[in-house]
Amino acid sequence: MERELYGREPVLRDGGLAARLIGLAGRGGARVAYEHGDDPPVTVFTGGRGMGKTALLKEVRNRYRGFTPLAFLDCADVVAPADHGPGWTPVTGALAELAVQLSPKGTVVRAVRFPRLSLGLVAVASLGWSREDDERARHDLQRLGPLLATVDATKGAATNWVGKVLTKLAATFAEATVPLAGLLAEATVETVLEEVFGRVQRTSESWYGGYRNAGGRGKAGLQQLAIDFEQGGERRREAESYLVGALTEDLVRAYTGLRQRGARIGRPLLLLDNAHERLGRQLVEPILRARSEGRRDRIVVLASSRDLAYLAMRHATRTRLPETAHRAPCPRGTHIGSGILAVELTPLSAAQARSVFDHHDPAGRTPAELARAVHRLADGRPLGVALLARAAGEAPEAARAALTPGALLDLTVELREDSPPVPVAHSLLSALLPVSRPGPYAVLAATHDEESARALARARLQGESLDGDVALRVRDRLREENWPEGPDHFVADPLLRTLLLHRLRFEDDDAPRYAAWRAVHETLHRHYGPEPGPYRLHHDLALGRTEPAVTQLRRTFPEPDVLGWLGRLRFVAAAPHPRERHRAGPDPRRAVALGQDPGAPPPDGLDTEGTELHLSVRRLLHAVWLLTDPLALPEEEVVDRLAHELRRLSGRHLTGSGPLWDAATHWPRDIRSWRRPSLPPGSEDGV
Repeated sequence: MERELYGREPVLRDGGLAARLIGLAGRGGARVAYEHGDDPPVTVFTGGRGMGKTALLKEVRNRYRGFTPLAFLDCADVVAPADHGPGWTPVTGALAELAVQLSPKGTVVRAVRFPRLSLGLVAVASLGWSREDDERARHDLQRLGPLLATVDATKGAATNWVGKVLTKLAATFAEATVPLAGLLAEATVETVLEEVFGRVQRTSESWYGGYRNAGGRGKAGLQQLAIDFEQGGERRREAESYLVGALTEDLVRAYTGLRQRGARIGRPLLLLDNAHERLGRQLVEPILRARSEGRRDRIVVLASSRDLAYLAMRHATRTRLPETAHRAPCPRGTHIGSGILAVELTPLSAAQARSVFDHHDPAGRTPAELARAVHRLADGRPLGVALLARAAGEAPEAARAALTPGALLDLTVELREDSPPVPVAHSLLSALLPVSRPGPYAVLAATHDEESARALARARLQGESLDGDVALRVRDRLREENWPEGPDHFVADPLLRTLLLHRLRFEDDDAPRYAAWRAVHETLHRHYGPEPGPYRLHHDLALGRTEPAVTQLRRTFPEPDVLGWLGRLRFVAAAPHPRERHRAGPDPRRAVALGQDPGAPPPDGLDTEGTELHLSVRRLLHAVWLLTDPLALPEEEVVDRLAHELRRLSGRHLTGSGPLWDAATHWPRDIRSWRRPSLPPGSEDGV
């Protein structure tokens, strides 16, 4: 079923990248001129979790299924069959699955046969068979039935050939003193050729004459293939690479044989999800190697990858998704990786996020700024935008007008019609960080760097790691998943950090005490010592204690380093708000920021001017805290108050009025543009 994928038009539209590579518009539309002639690159869509790589590949599959031979394989989810023999590896299992998917006749596409691959997999399936266990052989042979059915559906799907293979094997065992892999492979291949293959297909055996030590003799090549496969290590890798070549050779023959002329209009399509996994590399690299040696197989490979660091990808041509809308050059160099076109999937724009919300809430009953706030929270990550938009569309009518990003995380959403609704925050976190125990990640999300993470782990996660530092293992896993690193937070991605902190606060079922939340932030508060530095004050705010921060900011306000003061204000106010779930009414920070709630009395001993400064800093702190909170909606009245307080403070400072005045101008602009308040105020990068 087709679905709307916002922002992915450069790939999916009729003249888009997929159509230009395949030579066919989606849904069996018109022919499209090939961009890369007979040498299409392996196109790898890159991006972190939640960027829509899998969704994009599946949508390509949906649009081209039945119109060109295609197969979809998740390289991270190839499950070994129960009780498989030594001839099964992830590569041989994947090749068999790909062939079965590629073979069927479709709406306008002819069936594809895989005789060469079938012979190779039959040969390696014989490994481990013995005279005493013919059930092992029977089981492995029957598993090959769907693959052999691609050669001849009537013969391959039947099982009488299995009995004849077993008979031939019994004779082979009787004649051989030792059950050698090559002899068993030869006996199996001979019977399959006689019983399943037609006269024309039997010539496919000769292709294996090109295997090492075969000397042009097909049977000798198949024997050597089985022997190499049995040896393991580098020899097995060579054998598996040759089997990948068998798959591509069968596809090439399906398109270049005399009888196929004019019968096929779209190139065959391999869709490999999670191709950064070892299996993905084992499937892609033989294709790249053959192409670098001059082979023109014309197969379109579209893959996804989170990892750009492995060797082949370092030599890829890199581009961003919007740049592929009309052309996607990929000049081939001497390295095999030059045959890769790496296309970075870009985040959704604010307008595209608005379109997603309009799709789920066509009547526009949610707050006008909600879509933009969700775009800021998710940083345009399609998975986050789509799931939160769906939650908004499914929210109770009475609650929609007051929704905030934080309120969306508290809801449930129906992902499947046959399953009950699931919690939004939990579902999103599970998709972005698929780990068996997210608890340690949630604890460490409150920290700022490796040092504080290790200190917190020693205090709060002693039971999680007996053989190493849990903070370092969490750090390494985040790096493996290609999550960004940053200077202010151990978990730098704002959406992932927000979801982990949500779990820390609400999933211990301890409201209203929030014991886990309090213990973590109190531990970090002590870690930063007795002095009221910005890190300690940051955790004060996370615990709901605002007066220490107000007092320290008021005390340090007269100092000459005004930019440093603004930076400390911004950092302290970035603390997560200890909000209550399903709390009705406006955010409590709003009333303090607007002066409607004076808060606690000022400290004793302040004169009138000191009291006014204290109250002004308090209002400013709460305004920045609210307006920069990714789980809240900014309000224009609070933005105006922010500018007002900064201008008043500018008049109070003896030497640093300029930066404060600039902040009064530029910080409201930044907030209205959904950017972090810039420092120095007005800087383009917002740092």
